[in-house]
Amino acid sequence: MNVIEAAQAGDLEWARTHDWKLLIGGELRDAAGGATYENESPLTRSTFCSVPDAQTSDVDDAVAAAKDAYRVWREVPVRERGAIVRDIGRVLREHREELAVLDAIDVGNTVSSMLGDADMGIGSLEYMADHAMSLGGEVIPAGSTHFNYTRYEPYGVTARIVAFNHPTLYATMKIAAPLVAGNALIFKPSDASPLTALWVGELIKDLLPKGLFSVVVSKGIETSRAIVRHPDIRRIGFIGSPATGMSIQRDAAEVAVKNISLELGGKNAVIVYPDMDLDVAADIVVRGMNFSGWQSQSCGSTTRLFAHDDIADELVAKVAAKVAELRIGSPFDPETAMGSMATRAQFDKALGYIEIATSEGATLVAGGTAVDDESGYFVRPTIFDHVSPTSRLATEEVFGPVLAAIRWHDEEEMIDQVNSLRYGLTGSVCSSDFWKAQRMVHRIESGHVWINDASTHFIGVPFGGFKDSGVGREESVEELLSYAQLKAVNVRL
Repeated sequence: MNVIEAAQAGDLEWARTHDWKLLIGGELRDAAGGATYENESPLTRSTFCSVPDAQTSDVDDAVAAAKDAYRVWREVPVRERGAIVRDIGRVLREHREELAVLDAIDVGNTVSSMLGDADMGIGSLEYMADHAMSLGGEVIPAGSTHFNYTRYEPYGVTARIVAFNHPTLYATMKIAAPLVAGNALIFKPSDASPLTALWVGELIKDLLPKGLFSVVVSKGIETSRAIVRHPDIRRIGFIGSPATGMSIQRDAAEVAVKNISLELGGKNAVIVYPDMDLDVAADIVVRGMNFSGWQSQSCGSTTRLFAHDDIADELVAKVAAKVAELRIGSPFDPETAMGSMATRAQFDKALGYIEIATSEGATLVAGGTAVDDESGYFVRPTIFDHVSPTSRLATEEVFGPVLAAIRWHDEEEMIDQVNSLRYGLTGSVCSSDFWKAQRMVHRIESGHVWINDASTHFIGVPFGGFKDSGVGREESVEELLSYAQLKAVNVRL
């Protein structure tokens, strides 16, 4: 019986009784003073296990070890670094089922979707390893008296602080670029989803120089602030909310000038023209919401549906019919489409926005309630129609399964409404007229857009936002290069 079959049978003891440790200095260890916190599973609304609660002194230890390891790692030829990172991918792929089960335990996402996250994350890691030679510089012509060239050099100690919603994806995909570029890395997952990162640390600790890769988890913000404010950490990548991203920028700026990339939230639009096949459009709308697998707890979800007046009634009805078919339940059941919200806070937030939308006069079409099941934080997929484009539901990020359908008839007014928010992460245009769609995506103020599709990611295609949705690009060569500094060398002949 494999771990998924065991989980389906209710056997999670291997994870519940595991002695979870931080990875610091190449060693598995307790947090300073033996500090721990209780890790809740949303599937039971109760404590699942205890995990180490890293202290600021643990961050100091991780940085000190990272500085020593970095001096060795930076001298390793870049192709060899890529080969080692590819070995990490091989090991993680052998344990993909364990990673998926841990995700389901921690945040309620379905195992089937988390296996997809594992494959995507490991595939991206391998992509970074394969592109190690992209870190080559160039020669710049300068006449007969000088020889000029550029080279990429690592930052030294780097850090990744990530959100709760894709634990395995982040713990696999997001470790590759810093390491391939020659840096040491301190990885800090969300306190709501610590298990996957801790398990990754155990699996790969012997594949890298001691101290090169550390995993610290903690409850609250002090450990994250210690990472952000540490003067020896010059490069930080963060995934989370705009408010926290801006707080990181402020905190870091008080200590040093740091390179900070931010992948933040979104209130993303999917625009449907009346010439579009409505069955196809309904599929795109449902897929773009990420109801299945993540319960819409994904920053790229297209949570604003701009439906043309001529087809809005029919399209919303088709979307509601598809949503009604989504099965809610145990994330270990292969037939389940939607699992649990990740935390009590996310559960309450989703239900709170349902109340807000109702009070604002929107029309409830589907869902609108929690599942009557005290065993987990389950919320029914919810659709509101006739939503005002200036309402709270249409302008604030819910990060939950609540879709706002907004009707339009004038294209210029519609695109102004699409672009009116401070967010600019993703967007989608659905039309049978390719040139119309192409023209419109050029006007959407978002960093990642689809035509006649939504939600799909492709390894090597840059992902990132405009405006308050972020700074920098991920999942591509641009991410790899962002973890290196460009040096110009000028030689007099």
